[in-house]
Amino acid sequence: MLQEPRLRSLQERHASLERQIAAEGQRPQPDAGTLGRLKRAKLRLKEEMHRLRPAR
Repeated sequence: MLQEPRLRSLQERHASLERQIAAEGQRPQPDAGTLGRLKRAKLRLKEEMHRLRPAR
């Protein structure tokens, strides 16, 4: 299926954003703007992954 490589790519980017969010959260003074931007990007990826997955 053509969507599977795209889905894997999105999953990798989603995991990368998760790591970035965790790293920012561990800083002594996390940047709220950066955290918000990362979380919004992660949510957009999650929504796109949901659209690409076959209905069950």
